[in-house]
This record gives sequence, C-alpha cells and structure tokens, in this order.
Amino acid sequence: MNKQQDINNEDSDRLLEIVLAALDDMKGVDVRVIDVRDLTSITDRMVIASGTSTRHVKALADNVVLQAKQHGYKPLGIEGENAAEWVLVDLVDVVVHVMMPATRDFYALEKLWSVGSRNDASA
Repeated sequence: MNKQQDINNEDSDRLLEIVLAALDDMKGVDVRVIDVRDLTSITDRMVIASGTSTRHVKALADNVVLQAKQHGYKPLGIEGENAAEWVLVDLVDVVVHVMMPATRDFYALEKLWSVGSRNDASA
C-alpha cells in the first residue's frame, strides 16, 4: 500500500467515525457497517441504520449530513428525504442508508452486500 492509499484509508476511517457518532447521537437503531471495498469501486463502506418513524429516519440522515459538513465532508448526493422511508446519503467513501425497519427487511441490503465481504461488523 502506498502513502496515498494510507491517507485515503485514514480519511475514510475518520469519515466512518463521524457517521457512526452522528447516528449514535440521534439514537439510530441496529447500526451496521459493511466493508464493500472488495465488492465494488463505488464506495469503501456502507452504513445501514433504522429509524423508529419517518421523522426519525429523516432526523438521522439530516444529522449525518450536518456532522459530515461540519468536518469538511460534502455529500455527493442525498436521496429519499421527502418520503423518508429510506434516505441515502452518499459521502463517497461511505454511503449511508437510513431506513424504516420494514423497508430494511424488504431490501435486505446487509445480506446483499455481505456476500463475500472482508468484514461485516456491527457498530
């Protein structure tokens, strides 16, 4: 691994810590981190969390965006804010999915992205 990769990994790790803290601050439910570096080039990690209501889902996603921006990470995109059944926050190295439990169960992203991953860790 070269020096640039080390810097990128440290930056990605820092961003992940910010995301996890933002979800924890707002009482995100069943937060999971999936390392997808070996599975796709679109991101390093996916974070999946549930909210207890659509309002909670939106608040969780909003806090992730706020905390990321405060630490200098600008989201590439945010999708699903209006319905708030599933809000996706794309922070490039970390993609955050905040979902209602029924939506999360239906799409089963953990199962989809965990097949063959290096590290499927609970946060």
